[in-house]
Amino acid sequence: MSRDPIGFAMATMSRIAGSTLVERMGLRETIEKITYQSTKTGFQALGAASRQFKSVTQLLKPARLDAPAQPKLQFDLSLSEEQQMMRDSVRRFAEDVLRPAAAKANDDCAMSHDILSQIAELGLAYYAVPENLGGAGTERSPVTSMLIAEDLAWGDMGLAVAILSSMGVANALTQWGTAAQQSKYLPAFLDENTLQATIAINEKRPLFDPLNLQTTALQQGNGYVLQGEKSSVPLVESAELFLVAATLNGKPRIFIVESGSEGVTVKKENAMGVRAAALGSIHLQQVKVDKDALLGDDEFDYTAFINYARLGWCALAVGAAKAVLEYTINYANERIAFGEPISHRQAVAFMIANIGIELDSMQVMTQRAVALAEQGKPFAREAYLARVLCADKAMEIGTNGVQLLGGHGFTKEHPVERWYRDLRAVAIMEGGLHL
Repeated sequence: MSRDPIGFAMATMSRIAGSTLVERMGLRETIEKITYQSTKTGFQALGAASRQFKSVTQLLKPARLDAPAQPKLQFDLSLSEEQQMMRDSVRRFAEDVLRPAAAKANDDCAMSHDILSQIAELGLAYYAVPENLGGAGTERSPVTSMLIAEDLAWGDMGLAVAILSSMGVANALTQWGTAAQQSKYLPAFLDENTLQATIAINEKRPLFDPLNLQTTALQQGNGYVLQGEKSSVPLVESAELFLVAATLNGKPRIFIVESGSEGVTVKKENAMGVRAAALGSIHLQQVKVDKDALLGDDEFDYTAFINYARLGWCALAVGAAKAVLEYTINYANERIAFGEPISHRQAVAFMIANIGIELDSMQVMTQRAVALAEQGKPFAREAYLARVLCADKAMEIGTNGVQLLGGHGFTKEHPVERWYRDLRAVAIMEGGLHL
């Protein structure tokens, strides 16, 4: 992200918040709240200004976001000042907004309009859209997207999926879309009534492989005809735009499908986990789209597209697993049994320590793959390893979180049962996100 007046102001506030004087005077929480609210106001003002000057000119060539001028080394895990400010703001949003709303969103299987409006105020979508289309994006940073996904999932994984689904479509259009596709769809993500969109990859069959699709696309006249069914699609009822994976001439590709297209039928299905994302299925019955609906050109890399989505789920797993670790530590220290905290029991302490160890391994593997992606280097192997590890350890961490709370872990009185169900999705979900 480029440094602007808002960035300088927030950097100053962050330095004040970190001073020892503020700590001694007991003003840290007040300063942090001012910083968070100022960030929201800054993003909102940026959005309003962008909407006033939003261009309606047809692009002559695709607008791409470049990688950071000095990309991080593969194992440099330090954050830039801008990334840290972004992370502080998103973490505060997750704590103040997402956590209190998580239980109701899980029960309702939907994200409330109030949260949707607050997400628009936060202005994250502006960094996915290039400046010449009215956004604030100046560089494309999968690392920053990973950090946002982690912190949102720490607040609630289901709501994080709902929020990131639309951002994922904007990221994909910015990275892969043609000039015509970007001109038509990207400005809508900046409207006051933000465009809801999602990515549809999954299909209802055992051992689903995203590289072997049963949904088909046949070239017909000056367009294509899509036929098939997709499952576990986030925001299935509210999304106005779908990125649908289908086989074209023996190869998997992505097609842009508007929800109002003839032959598109959606059905909401209450899922076991990530319920706030409002998952459901899409039935495509002889859906006709024009030639401009094929995402990208002949250079489009479907495998990389899938790997970006998988790394997004890895980042979500890391964030939710952090929530489990923090909660179980506090519970074990406060829960008294036989006259002492259960954390004094060796079996409990070892189980919590193992959660911390596995969480660190998940985070490092994910960061390694995302760092390579940001540098434009091959990252398929690292993405695969991160996905395998996170799918396995996320389920283990969720299970151990419930186990550590004993009977309490099996009730809705504590959030670990919800986190357990959410983390189960990491191993089976494909698409829906795009870093």
